[in-house]
Amino acid sequence: MIVGVPREVKPGERRVAVVPETVRAIVEEGHDVQVETRAGLTVGFDDEAYRDAGATVVTARDAWDAELVVKVKEMQEEDFASAQRGSAVFAFHHLVGAPQRTRAMAALGLTAIAFEMVRDAAGRFPMLAPMSRIAGRMAPAIAQAELGRAPARVLVLGAGQAGHAAESAARKLGAQVTVLRRATATPQAVEEHALQADLVVGAVFTAGEATPKLLPRTLVRRMKRGAVIVDICIEEGGVAETSRPTTHESPTFVEEGVIHYCVGNMPAAWPREASAALSDSVLPYVLDMGREGIEAALEANADLRGAVLLWNGRVVDRAIADESGLPYTALPEALAS
Repeated sequence: MIVGVPREVKPGERRVAVVPETVRAIVEEGHDVQVETRAGLTVGFDDEAYRDAGATVVTARDAWDAELVVKVKEMQEEDFASAQRGSAVFAFHHLVGAPQRTRAMAALGLTAIAFEMVRDAAGRFPMLAPMSRIAGRMAPAIAQAELGRAPARVLVLGAGQAGHAAESAARKLGAQVTVLRRATATPQAVEEHALQADLVVGAVFTAGEATPKLLPRTLVRRMKRGAVIVDICIEEGGVAETSRPTTHESPTFVEEGVIHYCVGNMPAAWPREASAALSDSVLPYVLDMGREGIEAALEANADLRGAVLLWNGRVVDRAIADESGLPYTALPEALAS
């Protein structure tokens, strides 16, 4: 199999999906890895490091000319200009709320396998988890920088990997922390704790669905002036009605007197650690698809099968099909056609 690793072009994205050590493991299995020139520079890996690991360093177009393309973030305009018809793209796709991007991928006949939808037999998200932990650890430090002091009272909405990491980091700063998991985040409970909070961390994730708006505008308006919302789940819409996506270049805005931090690719701020963790989680799935072929690997591996959003341009996720206005095709039917 030829595996392509393009350079990330999303503004502020400094991670790389496959580090040289992972390239070496893929090459040792007999596969060819084509890495776009300068793909790893923001992480500290030059082209020579990838050549030493056995990769071929190529242009953007050649990196996209692969059976399996592995990248970090969802496709950008520049990616579409280089993408080759019929490739499979293994990445954080975040197609919920992105009907235009879904239609563009379908028009190219691409297969989309989403990192954020890979789920193991225990219901965990092994590829999302390391990024969630990093984002959770970052949240209290971001609030501390914005407040000019450590947050005294913290509300964490969500009790997954990001939520637990945010709770732990906030307690280390001496904060009083309340965690509301999805089942306990009633409007009354959210209101009670949000009104007292210096920091609210949005860490709710429901696979394939938009994030519930647990912080309506009317509640944000009543929060402490200068309080901080770090909306980790902004790529699925965010927990606050007042949230909108921001970038590392311009990460915050003030709405209703509350500071909002809504950077979708938070872990890009820690590129070396994040790239290593992501690359480790990528490796076993790439090796499975390399050994078996992509279609056979999907049939055999339920973790991967549930992460397929498009197959050769056909939308195999019903919610995304409805949102994009494209026909829905069940995955078994798509594989058979």
